[in-house]
Amino acid sequence: MKKTLCLLASVAALALGSSALAAPKPDAHAEALEILTRSIAVRTVQPGDQVMPLAGYLKSVLVANGFRPDEVEITPVAGSGVLIARYPGKNKSLKPIVMLGHMDVVEARREDWVRDPFVPVVENGYVFGRGAEDNKFDVSMMVATLARLRREGWVPGREIILALSGDEETVMATTRYLADRLKGAELVLNGDAGGGTLAEDGKPVLYALQAAEKTYADFLITVTDPGGHSSRPGATTAIYRMGDILGRLHAHQFPAKQSELTAAYFRASAAKTSGPIGAAMTAFVANPKDEAAIALLSAEPEYVGQVRTTCVTTMMTGGHAPNALPQKATATVNCRIFPGTPSEEVRKTLETVMADPQATIVRNDDGSVDSPASPLRSDVTAAVTRSIHKLYPGLAIVPSMSAGATDSMWFRAAGVPSYGVAGLFSKPSDSFAHGLNERVPVAAIDGALAHWDSLLHELAK
Repeated sequence: MKKTLCLLASVAALALGSSALAAPKPDAHAEALEILTRSIAVRTVQPGDQVMPLAGYLKSVLVANGFRPDEVEITPVAGSGVLIARYPGKNKSLKPIVMLGHMDVVEARREDWVRDPFVPVVENGYVFGRGAEDNKFDVSMMVATLARLRREGWVPGREIILALSGDEETVMATTRYLADRLKGAELVLNGDAGGGTLAEDGKPVLYALQAAEKTYADFLITVTDPGGHSSRPGATTAIYRMGDILGRLHAHQFPAKQSELTAAYFRASAAKTSGPIGAAMTAFVANPKDEAAIALLSAEPEYVGQVRTTCVTTMMTGGHAPNALPQKATATVNCRIFPGTPSEEVRKTLETVMADPQATIVRNDDGSVDSPASPLRSDVTAAVTRSIHKLYPGLAIVPSMSAGATDSMWFRAAGVPSYGVAGLFSKPSDSFAHGLNERVPVAAIDGALAHWDSLLHELAK
């Protein structure tokens, strides 16, 4: 209870403005926990006006620990904002490394949560609050690591740039801005992807190194019809035609594909997966056209996204009155597109499969962009492996491709290799990102701080 009361006092101090903020304590764990809890207390939902105040707080932490004020830039962008902090390196001829994360969070309603989602609570070994996992945990660990390193006087070999976006969860306008500003970087280390998995008994299972993500695309299908009185139905209606279209789309499967990344993923996963699924992984790696292996993997929701482009109908509307023939029906089809496949090619495929010349299909403005996979660079994989093995000797490092979208897509589209290297280790049962009662284990803080410290010393030396 005392811990919760102290935390609420810190939140109250934050509400008074930056003048009420004391410099973080020099103890690394306490410093990181304070940054995390104070960050959760700022309601950075978009649309909203709290991203800039959070950026101001994070700047105050960096400046209090040795960054010059002019090295930390806060810029309004598209109703939100970004933070760019530059940590100068010894060799100005080397391209910088970008540490990437996002300050915004998805909406959370007080009536749905056990606790107020924007009043952080440390309880039973967890930090509760919206954004605790996505993405304020690793943002806080990055800020705390940079603050400590600057305070201690460490000078990297190349410049390190902390880049924090403000609308990753919505239209990514701030991400596009950052990618354009920083497209000359050597590589990106993204704290919003990758990370470690723990078994339910707390033992480490694997560490995922994210090097690609599927392109997110929403397509809107529209069917129109003259309609009429419901007592005089004809051979079909807009809704029936839409039903036929969606049935054809449901039956269609995009061809199986394999990349350097997914082959490495299945190879590593096969070693830890017993039975027919593990055998199918091995067979698919050996022969990407093995139909039996493809069918078995595609039948598993956990793996189908690693095998091919997927499209699924997620929303539909139709009709305008209970006693009238429908004049219009619409459906939203959400696709997760295998890297290297143009989204326009997928749209044209869907149009062909629909087989209804009077129906239309258009791409929604979904804030996404086609992006390639990043190469599995030996320097990055070696640095990640050394970092993780300091914590968990011999733990499997598994390359991964995300089905979801992160800020990395815009950097990859700009030609900057990007890698998801989050420091968070957690159990699947503790993952509530975008969900109710989001939380992260307090015990994950020390390992995450050590991870970011190791990565920077390895890659920015």
